[in-house]
Amino acid sequence: MTLGALHTAPFAEMALLLGITAAAGALAVRMRQPVLIAYIAVGILVGPAVFGLVQAHDQIDLLAQIGVAVLLFLVGLKLDLQHVRHIGPVALATGLGQLGFTILFGFLLIMALGKGVMEALYVAVALTFSSTIIIVKLLSDKRELDSLHGRIAVGFLIVQDIAVVIAMMAMSALRGADGAQGWEVAVSLLVRVSGAGAVLFLVMRYLLPSLVRVMARSQELLLVFAIAWGTGLAALGEWAGFSKEAGAFLAGFSLASTSYREAIGARLTGIRDFLLLFFFIDLGAKLDFSTLGGEIGPAVVLSAFVLIGNPLIVMAIMGYMGYRKRTGFLAGLTVAQISEFSIVFVAMGISLGHVGVQALGLTTLVGVVTIALSTYMILFSQALYERLAPWLGLFERKRPHRELAVEQQRHGVASPDIVVFGLGRYGERLARRLQETGLHVLCVEFDPELVRHLRRKGMDVRFGDAQDPDFLESLPLEGVPWAVSTLPDLDSNQALLHALAARGYAGEVAVVARDEAQGTALKRMGAPTVLYPFRDAVDFTVEHLATLIRPEKEPT
Repeated sequence: MTLGALHTAPFAEMALLLGITAAAGALAVRMRQPVLIAYIAVGILVGPAVFGLVQAHDQIDLLAQIGVAVLLFLVGLKLDLQHVRHIGPVALATGLGQLGFTILFGFLLIMALGKGVMEALYVAVALTFSSTIIIVKLLSDKRELDSLHGRIAVGFLIVQDIAVVIAMMAMSALRGADGAQGWEVAVSLLVRVSGAGAVLFLVMRYLLPSLVRVMARSQELLLVFAIAWGTGLAALGEWAGFSKEAGAFLAGFSLASTSYREAIGARLTGIRDFLLLFFFIDLGAKLDFSTLGGEIGPAVVLSAFVLIGNPLIVMAIMGYMGYRKRTGFLAGLTVAQISEFSIVFVAMGISLGHVGVQALGLTTLVGVVTIALSTYMILFSQALYERLAPWLGLFERKRPHRELAVEQQRHGVASPDIVVFGLGRYGERLARRLQETGLHVLCVEFDPELVRHLRRKGMDVRFGDAQDPDFLESLPLEGVPWAVSTLPDLDSNQALLHALAARGYAGEVAVVARDEAQGTALKRMGAPTVLYPFRDAVDFTVEHLATLIRPEKEPT
């Protein structure tokens, strides 16, 4: 098939794009880089600047818009009100401090580089957002997600996620408000936000709980509902004068307090990653290289500002609040890059007519540079800290009182003693009896009715698919000594064993087998301990009956 024929065959064009992207992604992974850099590179290669392969612009643009909606939906889904309330003063102060510092000094720096006011505002705001996806993935790979600096970093990433949605809503309010006074725009935004908040509250209170409960009876239906809900509110948000992004965020936020959010998030992660590749391919294909040459100098300056300035402000705030220089340094490295949100934010500014493509090109260049360099900074953070430690004393108090208090509090918090996967008749009774002995038992089950029933009885139960590695990432498995699977079939247990290995679970694992043949197969799969409840029940019954029968046979 010739390249000309590809132009008339969108399906074949998509197949070619996916093949090229897979190859580029494999190269990026080998270089220990996030795959989104490979996606942008593929967009540039297949765009008009190089090979000109992209002709199915409408199809790619539609998939890109859905990908952005799913991305914002997942951000909202992670903002459980309980978690937001427990962000903590250090995460809030660090997040707000870094946002204020970067916006103010970034705006002044960009103005000094000769940019217009609106472009400087958009790019300065874009420089404040760090990639939650990349940071969580890197910290998870390094087993640092549950460390002190990891938990603080996730906290101020939540602050940034909230800020990006507020920024999108504020900029959307300026659509068509060129002749309006500032107070009129503010009042209009306040009225619309209040109205949307009231409607959302009513929906979350009276409609969603029963609706989601029905949908959760089928994992597949729950996934379809989540996507429909996210894209539906995204379209409604645009109609209401906000933006698709803000609507999608609110859709996710409306489900964040339900017990199904981990399961929804785990199922949507792969779909998000797949659809976002079309956003970055579309971005790379639309970059105008005739204007990018003049943006290289500003991109270098702003990249240095993000790579150095953002970590410094985080270290300064955390040091002032009583944390050690090492904790501040490791947490600070997580903001040494801008994110996919930054590019989405500036792209929204283009669609609103606020900025031109030059702002998007500049932001993209800064994103590629900072993401590539900060990835290696985080991967080799320990070695980097050892080299820089002598000069970091400025960012540490003589007595880091807050970190000492956090460590004492941390030692007093008990993690689960055992995790039980699957709550069938045997699994439920096992979990109950273990709990009666005084152990802290965490249970995992994907039947929503059973989850709700057992929670009412005081059991700690999570709704989700035990075979999904992304769902296991949401479980507090660090330091848990035992995990027991009572899942009924071999395939499910094999998937769980692989998911636990991928999660880096270091405790003991026991798997329930129905018979000797299944037990042998489980051992071949790598199950360290195999339990035989039916065989053990027979042995116990025989012993019990024997003790009852023997006295009857004794001579009188």
